[in-house]
Amino acid sequence: MPPTVVPAIPAVHREVRLAERPDGALTTGHFTVAEVPVPEPAPGQVLVRTRLMAVTAAMRTQMAGMRLPMASFVPGEALWGSAVGEVVAAPGGGFTPGELVHHPYGWREFAAVDTSRVRRLAADELPTVAAHLSQGATAWGALRLAAEVRPGDTVFVTGAAGGVGSLAGQLARRMGAGRVVGSTGSERKAARLRAELGYDDTIVRGAAPIERQLRRAAPGGIDVLLDTVGGEQLTAALAMARPDARFALVGALSSQLDGGLGDAAPVELDAGLIITRRVLLRGFGLHAHPDLPQEWTKEFGQGLREGSLVFPHALLKGIEQAPRALCELTQGRHIGAVLVEL
Repeated sequence: MPPTVVPAIPAVHREVRLAERPDGALTTGHFTVAEVPVPEPAPGQVLVRTRLMAVTAAMRTQMAGMRLPMASFVPGEALWGSAVGEVVAAPGGGFTPGELVHHPYGWREFAAVDTSRVRRLAADELPTVAAHLSQGATAWGALRLAAEVRPGDTVFVTGAAGGVGSLAGQLARRMGAGRVVGSTGSERKAARLRAELGYDDTIVRGAAPIERQLRRAAPGGIDVLLDTVGGEQLTAALAMARPDARFALVGALSSQLDGGLGDAAPVELDAGLIITRRVLLRGFGLHAHPDLPQEWTKEFGQGLREGSLVFPHALLKGIEQAPRALCELTQGRHIGAVLVEL
């Protein structure tokens, strides 16, 4: 096999910075693209050339400067996030130039990354490099570990057209759910959820009160909730919970997409109802399950090759398109993951 050819390392590269904290709707004016020297990897680091990066709803919240489990973005500094790239320099050893890796410093063309934060990716693990940036590990872990989906369950997924939800419907069906219902923001998206992504019925935000729609879509109640939204949708799900229902809470999109400045996410939960129906509410975060991404990759690869799983995603090209990618995500323009090819 001929040796891997690694392109020459340029003197400068581009990175996307937060220009100012948004107050209201996110626009491309909240970002700047800067040209800076390519970093020199220190001992214990590798230099990675980023090939693909993901944008997520949580990034909008990180821009608001709120107290969060993860660090907030800082005006004037580069953003970061899940990315895939190739090693171009590994002065400390342990990695070989040309190796494909996952790293947490997207939003820049090159990154010097501690080896402890780089995960080696086998070229044949998944059919496409883009699939390494799915949010399926969160859906897989939340449904399997937090909600413990059982055969015959009725499952409700909020934010069903997003990066997590677009895989959650397929996975719930794969785990034996008897009925899968998803919420989304438009009938266009709802039609695709029903036709392609494992959903039996859908709820369209704004078409009618959420609880009324959920009673129609799941008249017998729900056993499982995978919640990425919070707000009214969480309240409606609780009203429709069957005895011993299991709720996995993974996000709060109802406030994330306006930077947490609105009042939609905080909800009053009926403690009496939770007690009498024995509803389990459990938060789920991938950071608490470091082995799960590798487990998910195996499951995902098998499903993609068999054709039993699909990976909905939008792909924009060029680092200068990253701000537009995140703006479009917050506007609900896409189904599935939103990725940028650098």
